[in-house]
Amino acid sequence: MTRPLTVDDLVLAGIALAAGLLAAFLLRMLMRWLGKHADRTRWSGDDVIVDALRTVVPWSAIAGGAAAAGGVLPLTKAVQHHVNQVLTVILIFVVTLTAARVIAGLVRTVTQSRSGVAGSATIFVNITRVLVLAIGFLVVLQTLGISIAPMLTALGVGGLAVALALQDTLANLFAGIHILASKTVQPGDYIRLSSGEEGYVVDINWRQTTVRQLSNNLVVIPNGQLAKTNMTNFTRPEQQLTILVQVGVAYDSDLDHVERVTNEVIAEVMTEVTGALPEHEPTIRFHTFGDSRIGFTVILGVGEFSDQYRIKHEFIKRLHRRYRDEGISIPAPTRTVALQQGSVAIPQQRVHTEAGDANAARLE
Repeated sequence: MTRPLTVDDLVLAGIALAAGLLAAFLLRMLMRWLGKHADRTRWSGDDVIVDALRTVVPWSAIAGGAAAAGGVLPLTKAVQHHVNQVLTVILIFVVTLTAARVIAGLVRTVTQSRSGVAGSATIFVNITRVLVLAIGFLVVLQTLGISIAPMLTALGVGGLAVALALQDTLANLFAGIHILASKTVQPGDYIRLSSGEEGYVVDINWRQTTVRQLSNNLVVIPNGQLAKTNMTNFTRPEQQLTILVQVGVAYDSDLDHVERVTNEVIAEVMTEVTGALPEHEPTIRFHTFGDSRIGFTVILGVGEFSDQYRIKHEFIKRLHRRYRDEGISIPAPTRTVALQQGSVAIPQQRVHTEAGDANAARLE
């Protein structure tokens, strides 16, 4: 110290610290008041600004009070320099954390507000947060007088070795970025892979994609594997889709009557069952003279993939009940069996088969 420490110095330092704390408290109250008003506006940018200032401004006041307290104390130049460095590092640390949180929040807000962009994909948020924290760390080192040039050089040389050692992880990282950038898969989509896995995409992070099956189980798929496999996306380009239901009636049925009754059941299901599309035009197409029936396909419209099971369930129940009331027969599969015992031929018989197997049964 250049001179002895006195009571006046301690009083002034205490006043400076108290002023900094009081200013931090008042600024905190002011930021809270501004935050309430920002919530009432439609523009989300003011919420981000207030959220950033809510942390930085009070800490800046505290650091300013501590710096003023250090300035009135009779400290040596070395001690004063170290005190200023510590306060600067603390302030940079607070600003870095705040910037990381705010920028990550902006990225999340942008992805949620834009259609076709992953609203819950954490990969962009995580990358942004890591970059901001890395920049803040380099600024702290530079502030402390540590040269970052050798570190950057070492990172450049060591980065090649790390890339070779983590090539699978990096492949998954860039595959995830490519998937999101190409907009082929987004969280909320229902997908089915060629390997059989299917479900709703929950999240795409830096390494893997999480898919929730209809049974509520989670399937974790590496991004690299997802990018290389054949995949069907049932949500894009439209979430609405059509489903096919196969039906068959007896040969003696009046097909015009069958078509009219089926259309009435379709209209009933489309208007009463949740997930159906009433505006979708029902379609019936007769297509096959089968072994025991005339087959036709009913095309129904559903809102999204998982709705099809409920709609098929209700449609089959109501169609079966209506056919029974109208006297329309749905025959069981039958086959003509030729029986032969030695050289004596037995008259042909009509027999029912359980599954409608296409192979004729022979008894020798």
